[in-house]
Amino acid sequence: MKVELSFFEIEESLGGQQIWFPSYMMRLGGCATVTACDCCIYFELYKNLHGIYPFDAKNISKADYINFAAEMKKYLCPRWHGIDTLNLYIEQFEKFLCDAGETKLKLSAWDGDKDFKSTHLILKYQLDNGFPIPFLMLEHINPTVKKYTWHWFLLTGCEINGEDFYVKVTSYGVAKWFNFDFLWYTGFRRKGGLIVFSGI
Repeated sequence: MKVELSFFEIEESLGGQQIWFPSYMMRLGGCATVTACDCCIYFELYKNLHGIYPFDAKNISKADYINFAAEMKKYLCPRWHGIDTLNLYIEQFEKFLCDAGETKLKLSAWDGDKDFKSTHLILKYQLDNGFPIPFLMLEHINPTVKKYTWHWFLLTGCEINGEDFYVKVTSYGVAKWFNFDFLWYTGFRRKGGLIVFSGI
């Protein structure tokens, strides 16, 4: 069983990229902003929400995306330790949505200490219902995923193959498949987790 969300491109980049931002701090720590911007554009394109992306979602330019990110930065501005909790992300993203006049879309936290089985179910449910999933991964014991540590990225697909559960990670303008249990079991006490959307 495989589920993959439709997603948008910006000049051959799958979604936005923080490397585009003019500010050094945003290039370093703008990943939460990128996921929020990408979700807003996605919801405009595929969930019939209007007013949360101020430009033409069907004709996205890099310049428009950068200007949109500058607005989102007012809410999800990089901090010394980053946007390092689910609740901080939710609080700030919901402020943006409220100011944009969007009241139906709701966000909730799915903590990284939840078990594999229930997390597989919530992932499949979200993706089956057409929701991208922001994922915060903090530290991880395996250095092969260093690029994705202390980082927000989106899950935009999943595949079940026997006992294995794979997810499609969209970040840095590309998508890669990972074994989800490998990502979820970080080996550290402090966890990140997932953002769950509902209400639309």
